[in-house]
Amino acid sequence: MKIYTKKGDKGETSLIGGVRVSKTDTRIEAYGTVDELNSVIGVIRDSAKDRQAEETLVSIQNILFTVGSELASAPGSKMKLPEVEVSDIELLETEMDKMNEDLPDLKNFILPGGDLAASHCHVARCVCRRAERRAVALAQVAEVDEKIIKYLNRLSDYLFTLARFYTHKHGGVETPWKTRG
Repeated sequence: MKIYTKKGDKGETSLIGGVRVSKTDTRIEAYGTVDELNSVIGVIRDSAKDRQAEETLVSIQNILFTVGSELASAPGSKMKLPEVEVSDIELLETEMDKMNEDLPDLKNFILPGGDLAASHCHVARCVCRRAERRAVALAQVAEVDEKIIKYLNRLSDYLFTLARFYTHKHGGVETPWKTRG
């Protein structure tokens, strides 16, 4: 199978279902950002080498492929695709609750950093928030499963919590935000 098809050389691509759209289409921006997020989560997995979170991160990456495929589908596409489930959102909440049991109370905003894996989590959190904004923008002009937006919102919270977890687990230090004045 060849990776290159040359079909996108003029700035268009195909959605699932065969519809051709500009590579700047809101739908392409949405699922492209989800793809970017998935890649950054791979960096987290590789940098943290944490067996505890590995299973959850792989699950997240698989769900992000589901999110991407839903966002990449042309309206009215007949192809049956997997969907984000409420249990996927609940898994993130459960994992955050577990991590929070061992974390000190958050009394200030904190600056990103504290540990290399935590820093990668903060980058992923920012990309996740952008993916959520892109999905919301798409939902303003096309149908988007509301569970996708909920999942991305909860995932950004999970990534923040995971950053704090790694900082504490690896002996890093959280740096509180200090305002001038």
